[in-house]
Amino acid sequence: MAKPKTKSNSKGATSPGFNKAVQLLLHFTAVLQFCYGVYTFHTTQMPNTVPFAGKFKFLTFICAIIQALYYIVSLVNDFVGTNELAPKRPPAIRQFKDWLMATLAFPVALNVGVTFWTLYAIDRELVFPKVLDPVFPSWLNHVLHTNIVVFIVLELFTSYRAYPKRSKGLTGLTIFMGAYLVWIHIVKHYSGVWVYPVLEVLQLPQRIVFFVAVIGFTLALYLVGEFLNNTVWAKEVKLAKRKSN
Repeated sequence: MAKPKTKSNSKGATSPGFNKAVQLLLHFTAVLQFCYGVYTFHTTQMPNTVPFAGKFKFLTFICAIIQALYYIVSLVNDFVGTNELAPKRPPAIRQFKDWLMATLAFPVALNVGVTFWTLYAIDRELVFPKVLDPVFPSWLNHVLHTNIVVFIVLELFTSYRAYPKRSKGLTGLTIFMGAYLVWIHIVKHYSGVWVYPVLEVLQLPQRIVFFVAVIGFTLALYLVGEFLNNTVWAKEVKLAKRKSN
């Protein structure tokens, strides 16, 4: 007698456990490398740099802190929050995780990575002078400027997040980038030196164009992240919208 066919759901049977393992591995690895990267960068004595504000004058350092914070929050969420695709009442840790990824972690990471390597390819002296080579190890450079992009893209493909209302997300990112531009002008005022060598070779009109371009590029990266999230997780986005209605 033939056995009746049953409807199989291989995704439901295998994917949740596999996805959870991948998420845990990604988050744990990211926490280790970015926390260690922040510590190493913070304790590295860099030649020809003004002591004012320490490493906190560098967007690279601030970005690394954001990445470390995001993956710490993600790891905590793995254990005490929820990675459910569309929870009706997501806990606060999950809401903060989703907001941090969308508003800061993704666009700032891509900004730092793409901008750094583009300027490095044009003239490395503009962003990473050769004088840093003896004190700034290559692995740290890649953690801070390469891995931030690699890991945040992997995160986008392995974990779904609910993007905030676009106006709120863009406003938060604009405030962050605007505050950083004000901050580097404060550093310039008290130290007499621009944080980045590229700013030294630009005249005032060129710097204004550069700053506007940086902010515009970062906001565009927010939209890229939102688009990729809505494309990769199209079914989950539709489900979340139905549940919210």
